[in-house]
Amino acid sequence: MSRLRLESLNAALVRPALEYLARRPYENVFLAYMVRFSGEGLGQATLLVVRDGPDICGVAYLGRQIVIAAENKEAIDALARRPCTAQDVRMIVGPRQPILDYWAQVQGTFAQPRLVRDRQYVMALERARLRPSASEIEVRTAHPTEWRIVAENSAQMIAYELDSDARAAENFDGNIRLMIDRRLWWVGVVDAKLCFFCNIGPWSEQTAQLQGIWSPPELRGQGYATQALSGICAALFKHVPTLSLYVNDFNAAAIALYERVGFQRVGEFTTILF
Repeated sequence: MSRLRLESLNAALVRPALEYLARRPYENVFLAYMVRFSGEGLGQATLLVVRDGPDICGVAYLGRQIVIAAENKEAIDALARRPCTAQDVRMIVGPRQPILDYWAQVQGTFAQPRLVRDRQYVMALERARLRPSASEIEVRTAHPTEWRIVAENSAQMIAYELDSDARAAENFDGNIRLMIDRRLWWVGVVDAKLCFFCNIGPWSEQTAQLQGIWSPPELRGQGYATQALSGICAALFKHVPTLSLYVNDFNAAAIALYERVGFQRVGEFTTILF
């Protein structure tokens, strides 16, 4: 019988859970973010901690997305035995091997996935590795009046990366506007045109994750993305110690962009989409 036990996150477990997640900060930034701000409410979601005696060996978020950090197969087995009560799970995501092991046990309880991103590279950038780019690009946070063009380009990025219609999501435009108000959307500007987009996703004490990275197709091939991303990273390093992201292994153009700026591969994800 397993000696591991599952516990719902409580105030006493927040700091130990964050210390556990900090061992792999780039892979676990979403979970660290959710643990850190769990006091603000999780809705239907649940945060679980797997413990081996006093030691934490796994953390999981069970909600509309399922996200797992687990140290060993026994911890994954324990999480797989705990059903997710949230309705309409839309994805399972996390470090590649733990997710594949978890999915092998739970797939019979889910619908057939509509899409599997089997290998996604987790990439990270430290300040010392940033390659500055002499730039004609202005970088700044998006203005509230620009929400429509930001939303349109975000929807295009999601359609390309996830083969889904972001506009069908509840309050998609409202969420974009809220993120702009919170100064989480960044843009590059050239000749009065927005030529590059990205946003700040989850963050922790160790890193902030970049998401929504996109250049309009008609403005590609001119070096704008490299200049804009380099400039945005330089600006963000005034506030965070490192930056991270993840990218599909088949997206050669995006991987080349990130490497030009200085990002390195530090792990692998798998994402299962419903």
